[in-house]
Amino acid sequence: MKVSISTDKGKMDIGLIHEYLSKQSYWAKGRSYDLVEKSMANSLCFGAFDENDKQIGFARIATDYVVFAWLMDVFVVDDCKGKGIGKQLLQAILEHPNLTPVNGIGLRTEDAHDFYASFGFEEIPKPNTWMLKTKS
Repeated sequence: MKVSISTDKGKMDIGLIHEYLSKQSYWAKGRSYDLVEKSMANSLCFGAFDENDKQIGFARIATDYVVFAWLMDVFVVDDCKGKGIGKQLLQAILEHPNLTPVNGIGLRTEDAHDFYASFGFEEIPKPNTWMLKTKS
């Protein structure tokens, strides 16, 4: 299925994005609409749209545009999975001119290692060198 990919936040269906993230994703269950809106405002967002311009996928990047980028909130709506949309979305992200200078793109996944590996992502070779502080 051929889709169009856009970074125009004005085209993004925030209701659909919030619905998927807060109710269907394992990583953002319960995330409020306001948090979704704020996270999008502070990220480079990518939307996948079908031939009728209906949003069917989403991803966002937090980055300094030089050293590092973090890929987050990647999804394709359930009835469009398995049609290559995720591949088109990730390819558009990796080829985006504002991201090509970035030295590394990181992400976290529980269930899509093979998908990301097919694009050159690797498990962190020295995970003990990474640290994380979370809110308690």
